Amino acid sequence: MAQIRLQKIIADAGITSRRKAEEMIEDGRVRVNRSVVTELGAKADPAKDLVEVDKKAITGSLSSAPKHYILLYKPRGVISSVTDPEMRPVVTDFIKKIKARLYPVGRLDFDAEGAIILTNDGELTNRLIHPRYKVPKRYLVKVSDLPDERSLKRLQNGVRLDDGMTAPARVRFVRKTAENSWIEITVIEGRNRLIKKMCQAIGHPVLKLKRISFAGITLRGLKSGDYRPLTDEEVSRLSSFETQTKKKRPKTSKRA
Repeated sequence: MAQIRLQKIIADAGITSRRKAEEMIEDGRVRVNRSVVTELGAKADPAKDLVEVDKKAITGSLSSAPKHYILLYKPRGVISSVTDPEMRPVVTDFIKKIKARLYPVGRLDFDAEGAIILTNDGELTNRLIHPRYKVPKRYLVKVSDLPDERSLKRLQNGVRLDDGMTAPARVRFVRKTAENSWIEITVIEGRNRLIKKMCQAIGHPVLKLKRISFAGITLRGLKSGDYRPLTDEEVSRLSSFETQTKKKRPKTSKRA
């Protein structure tokens, strides 16, 4: 088998994305044949060389390992990770029946609930979290008070945050409660705590947050804590996402 860059080997093993794998290499967490490697250009032959991450071997018939793709309805109060130093519940606690090492695609806040995908397909993970592919995430958001049309337009057109302007978003007013409001927001970015920061910027802080769709895959039929395997059609859709999202621009729906 040909020599392959270490970050690709790690991503193909489903450990994490290529970008995170590069950080692991630079941090000295990757070894090849028992020797620590910190050079990003380093390569190995996964069929012959022993590649370890955090002293755990990951090579050995990686390309033939079965791939798993799971949609989980993450409950509130659960960490979007495989471990937590504070011993809080993590997303993999809900899929223990699956005998494979799966990792979440991106993150969903601890106090948020909703759709999150878990897989051991590192290449797909890298594609879905990379900004260039503009994967849409749709959220149902309870915000304080009643946003006016101008505020919703700001969300749609982009608001300035500490790390720059947000990309255009699709925004729909859902309904008003006695004191607050529900709105639906679809974004194509993956910045940390993005929805909360956007709503804070327009003066309507988030009270509840639920991701109801990831890349067009919805929670339909699932209850909090439930999961299901993705269909072949859904996996195919995710794998070809670059061509699906090219040149698309979100539009604002009219207020209900």
